[in-house]
Amino acid sequence: MQNRNNQFPEGFLWGGAVAANQCEGAWNVGGKGVSTADVATGGAVDKQREYTDGIIEGKYYPSHEAIDFYHHYKEDIALLAEMGFRCFRTSINWTRIFPNGDETEPNEEGLKFYDDLFDECLKYGIEPVVTISHYELPYELIEKYGAWRNRKLVDFYVNYCRAIFTRYKDKVKYWMTFNEINVVALHPFIPAGIKLKDGENKEQVCYQAAHHQFIASAKAVKLGHEINPDFKIGCMLLYPLAYPETCNPKDVQVVNEMMNKHYFFTDVQVRGYYPNNMKRYFERNNINIEMEAGDEEILRNGKVDYLAFSYYMTLVISSKPTKDTSTAGNMLGGIKNPYLEASDWGWQIDPEGFRIALNNLYDRYQVPLFCVENGLGAVDKVEEDGSINDNYRIDYLRKHIAEMKKAVTIDGVDLMGYTPWGCIDLISASTGEMKKRYGFIYVDKDNDGNGTLERSRKKSFYWYKNVIGTNGEEV
Repeated sequence: MQNRNNQFPEGFLWGGAVAANQCEGAWNVGGKGVSTADVATGGAVDKQREYTDGIIEGKYYPSHEAIDFYHHYKEDIALLAEMGFRCFRTSINWTRIFPNGDETEPNEEGLKFYDDLFDECLKYGIEPVVTISHYELPYELIEKYGAWRNRKLVDFYVNYCRAIFTRYKDKVKYWMTFNEINVVALHPFIPAGIKLKDGENKEQVCYQAAHHQFIASAKAVKLGHEINPDFKIGCMLLYPLAYPETCNPKDVQVVNEMMNKHYFFTDVQVRGYYPNNMKRYFERNNINIEMEAGDEEILRNGKVDYLAFSYYMTLVISSKPTKDTSTAGNMLGGIKNPYLEASDWGWQIDPEGFRIALNNLYDRYQVPLFCVENGLGAVDKVEEDGSINDNYRIDYLRKHIAEMKKAVTIDGVDLMGYTPWGCIDLISASTGEMKKRYGFIYVDKDNDGNGTLERSRKKSFYWYKNVIGTNGEEV
């Protein structure tokens, strides 16, 4: 995708992003099985979500209804089309297709739902961008196999991919294998269903699970290209750009070591092999990755076509072991940055860091990039006249898009598209809240599950419509 006119290229994929488990609801409809997301209770900025052992009566599980996209998708896609979306990133709920995860034959009613959803997108000229596993997997795979700690999940995942690749080979071109795959090393249950046992070496378990996901991803890439050579299949990284606290080389080295642990995940999926720095890290920390014969060849032959990533914030890291990080103001820890503002949830806002992130990733990998998550979680107020004047969201996105444009037009970054997170309000993955809103479209529902589910356009809806309509010329 070449850019020669100081503009975003023609065909740039403007759109928005959601995840099935955070918006669909209908958790037990149409033959759907229980997923890991379905056992996550509500939480708050100061209250962690609980992941229960199965569904417990009396607990509130936000994903069970979410915003009921399952029954409202036609209305919602029409609103996205009104904004001029060129693509829509969503995910497939694995348990709609294979309720327990280990069946040999897929659930037809689940397949039919996504047929209808993708048809609705294509009717308006909206390209579906589909994440195959987005922070959920069949709960039965935890109970019977121990989730991604077990290599058997590779075959179950590939069987799932075969079903959806075959069914949607003429409807979906853009795929991603795992959402924010590096999060397995931070919160192992959320992306991989890993329940750590007392006394277990967390890193050993998490990196072994990651290896199984690498193999699954590589096999999926190869399979997808065999089913449709025109498929574009990417990996997806939570990108935590970090700054050293000072110019002290010790601070710089700590940042390098932290970033290497995140780059590891894309090094394997984009380059097709384990980097030496992480091999040495495993040796120093007695981490033994069990590989089967042929695994290295599988990784080499299953390299992704593009690198997708999320960007919300930046971190500040110190080498001082006693440095206070209790008021970090970031989802991933670190020290509060005195040069930046922060969101209501303490996430530091850094538009210029977005340009740096784009350059870092493109310089490192030289493959097309796709920013598939970026946005501001905030409390929105509905005025008496029904308007929602979310100028703070517009300001956040305007500044990030301006820096993104510099990365593309000045720096030469090959960027496929931009899909701000939560284009319609949905359940927050980190807290389970509704009041932490990201969308251009307001959904009438509160943290306790009350509300009409009525949709309404925010001020940012009209602003983003103009951004897309002018191909980013007017922000």
